[in-house]
Amino acid sequence: MKALTPNRNSAEQAKVDEFDQLKRRIHNKLVDKLDLNRVGELQGDVLRREIRLVVEHLCDTEETFLNRNERERLIEEVLDETFGLGPLEFLLKDPSISDILINGPKNIYVERRGKMEKTSVEFRDNAHLLQIIDRIVSKVGRRVDEVCPMVDARLTDGSRVNAIIPPLALDGAAVSIRRFGSNPLKLEDLLNFKAFTPEMVMLLEGAIKARLNIIIAGGTGSGKTTLLNTLSSFIPSHERIVTIEDAAEIQLQQDHVVRLETRPPNIEGKGAITATDLVKNALRMRPERIIIGECRGPETLDMLQAMNTGHDGSLTTIHANTPRDGLARMETMIMMSGFEMPMKAMRQQISSAVHLMIQASRLQGGIRRVTHITEVCGMEQDTIVLQDIYKYVQEGIDETGRARGKFEATGIRPSFMTKLESAGVRLPSSAFRQRTMLVD
Repeated sequence: MKALTPNRNSAEQAKVDEFDQLKRRIHNKLVDKLDLNRVGELQGDVLRREIRLVVEHLCDTEETFLNRNERERLIEEVLDETFGLGPLEFLLKDPSISDILINGPKNIYVERRGKMEKTSVEFRDNAHLLQIIDRIVSKVGRRVDEVCPMVDARLTDGSRVNAIIPPLALDGAAVSIRRFGSNPLKLEDLLNFKAFTPEMVMLLEGAIKARLNIIIAGGTGSGKTTLLNTLSSFIPSHERIVTIEDAAEIQLQQDHVVRLETRPPNIEGKGAITATDLVKNALRMRPERIIIGECRGPETLDMLQAMNTGHDGSLTTIHANTPRDGLARMETMIMMSGFEMPMKAMRQQISSAVHLMIQASRLQGGIRRVTHITEVCGMEQDTIVLQDIYKYVQEGIDETGRARGKFEATGIRPSFMTKLESAGVRLPSSAFRQRTMLVD
C-alpha cells in the first residue's frame, strides 16, 4: 500500500473510498470462489501464486478502469488481506520501521530511525482491526475478547505484539508492535552504531565464556533484548540452554536450545503457567544455562536460587534506569513472591548470585548506548557494593537533537578477573586503564 499524505482533499478521499470498495468486492468474491479442500492441500508460496491467479481474473471481470500500478497494488492488498495482516503488511515490509503503534483503526504511527511519525495507513473500521488482531494472536494459541481484552503475542519474525481492545481501550483497539527484523542486529552492527566499544565487548565475551551471571537492565525500548541476543552468541554451541519468556522473542543461534513460553489462563480463569512454574521446571531439565527474557515478578527469587545452585552463566533482563535501581527492583520482585526473608539475607542472595550488571539506555534522539558495565562486588554491612568498570557520560546534544558523549574506562580492574583467567580468557591490562575510549 502506498502511504498517502494524512491530509486529503475530498476528491482524493473519494478515490480512496472507491478503491477500498473495489478491494472489498474482490475479496468477498475470492472468499466465495475458494475451494477450501484445495486450499488445505497447498502451502506457502504455491498457495499464494494459485490465489494470485484467481485474484487477477477477478480484477479482469471488474469494469472499473485501473492502470498497471493500481491493479498490482490492488492484487497485493487483496492477497495481504487474505493471507497476511492486511494494512499492516505495508509497514511490516519496511525494514526502517522499528515500532508500529495503532491507536484505533484510523490512527497509525511508526517510529523510524528514532523519530515518531504518523502514517496514512488505515483499517476500514474497528471490526477490521479486531479481525487482524485475532489473526495475530490465534497463531500463537492465544485469544483476545471481552473476557480477556489484553494480550501479548508475537509475529512469525519474533516481533513483540501487545493488544488491548474495548471496553478497556475507549477509542478502538490499541496495538503496539516492537519490530524484530528478519535479520537481527549482530555484534558488528552494534559496534558500528557505537552502542558500546570493542573493550566492553571483550569483557562481556569473557564474562559469558567464564559463566558469570549477568543482569541486563534498561527502560522500555532501550535495546535490552537486542543486547541479550547479541551476548548469547558468545555461549559455546555445545551447551544446553533453556529460555523462558512470556512471548518468545529471544533469537539464539545455538542448536541445543529448549524454548519455553508462559501460558495465560483459559476462559474459566484456570490453566495459567507462570514464569515461576517454568523456572522450577527448567531446573529439572538439566540446563547448563537458563535465560529468562525478562524478570518482572516472583520468578526473580527462583532465578537467583538457580544462579546460586550451580546454574552459572545465566542471563536475564529487568526494567530499571540504573544498576542500583535494578538491584532495588529485584528486592521488590522477591517480596512479590510472598516469601518472608530478612532484607540482609535477600541482598546476600542477590550479591552472591549476580556478578555483572549491564545498563542499556535510550538517549535523546533515539540512540541507544550501554551506559554502565558494573560489577557486583558483594556486601558491606547491609549494602550491596557496586563498582563501574566502564560507563558512558552524556555531554549534551548535537545539532540534530541527538545525545552526544563519551565512553570512559574507570580504571578499576574487576575482581572476577581470576574467574576469567581460570576459564582461559585473557584480557590485556590496558583494557581497564583509566581513559576516554570513544567519543561519539
